Amino acid sequence: MRQLLDRRTVLKGAGVALALPMLEAMAPRGYAAAKAAKPIKRFVCLSNNYGVYQKAFFPSTDQAGKDYQMTETLKPLQRHRKDFTVFSNLDHGNTGGHQGVPVLLSGVRPHHATHYPEGNISVDQKIAESVGAKTRFPSLTLRVNEANLISFTRTGVQVPAIDLRQMYRALFIDDEKATKATASEKLKRHHSILDVVMDEAKSVNKGLGRQDQQKFEEYLEAVRSLEKKIKQQQPWLDKPKPKAPIREPPQSGKTEADLSMMMELITLAIQTDSTRAITLSSGFVSGDFGLSGGYHGFSHHGHREKEVNALKVIERYQIAQMARLIDLLKAQPDPISGGTLFDQTTILFGCGMATGTHSTWNLPLVLAGGGFKLGEHKVYPEAKGRRVPAANLLLSILRNYGLEVDRFGTSSGTLAGLEWS
Repeated sequence: MRQLLDRRTVLKGAGVALALPMLEAMAPRGYAAAKAAKPIKRFVCLSNNYGVYQKAFFPSTDQAGKDYQMTETLKPLQRHRKDFTVFSNLDHGNTGGHQGVPVLLSGVRPHHATHYPEGNISVDQKIAESVGAKTRFPSLTLRVNEANLISFTRTGVQVPAIDLRQMYRALFIDDEKATKATASEKLKRHHSILDVVMDEAKSVNKGLGRQDQQKFEEYLEAVRSLEKKIKQQQPWLDKPKPKAPIREPPQSGKTEADLSMMMELITLAIQTDSTRAITLSSGFVSGDFGLSGGYHGFSHHGHREKEVNALKVIERYQIAQMARLIDLLKAQPDPISGGTLFDQTTILFGCGMATGTHSTWNLPLVLAGGGFKLGEHKVYPEAKGRRVPAANLLLSILRNYGLEVDRFGTSSGTLAGLEWS
């Protein structure tokens, strides 16, 4: 009979305690069946809020297929060429510059959310709903020197983001007993309040007109969503977190160091199965990479050499960190699904605003991993009446993840030409 090891098991000797990686023996017995029947998948989105300098990012549109010339910005991904695909001419059909940023993972602008069955829920939160309480965190919303504006619940709530230090402590630092007791009491109190609210709702709903009943139902859906989250959080309060395999990293405030360390923490979050849905937005602080200025100012480059070169440096580093994340995931065996962690992890690099000049056409989108058949530059129709919604890519990601959905946001179907095994 297989012995189940505690995830906090350490090797002790000569005054040293060394944390073990997540082993198959640490996985609950139910995972053995899951490994045989259906792999456990994860999703990571890496983003920024200003788009890219497109001339250095996109391959030429006459180079569709596998034999495209690697561009200056994508060059750090060269060693993973067979494991990623870059897309040309996909977008959400939006205008409005910075208002496109929150649309990246839904295809739906927040103020249009009421016109869609699931509002403007983002891909990561859709996955988080399906994961529920299977992991400690249904999702993790992260930031490095920039606001993360791309994660939304189905009720239109923007999910707050945490920084490097908060990420480390969320993963590995157990709360004190008093803090746990307070959290438990708070959850119980919230649950009691919601019970009263739902009881009162039944009587209130009877006296409302049809239009008000619809609005009231949306309100009740938000209440039910909160109630579900409370039930999911409760069991994890008393479960110990994995032992930290590294010391708490210093938060330098410098993008180069903090973004690099965040890739390690994302890998650890996946390796310990702490979550299966992660989004990260990264920015820039004056002085990073030896550059003086602001990200927003650089993005309005006007084709000036100084600003363009600054954007190339920033964006190339973001892509380099995507390549490093792939390295880290490829180096770790997947104790749940077999193979490596990369094999079942979908990584999307993308921006909801295409360029800093406020264009939202032709979004920079790169897809890696996840069991997709990749290694190409896919070029879709450019003409206005023939453009393919970027939400089709989002739907394909969800379908590949295992969710049985026919539509997502503004999608018209899954993305033609994108296959998975």
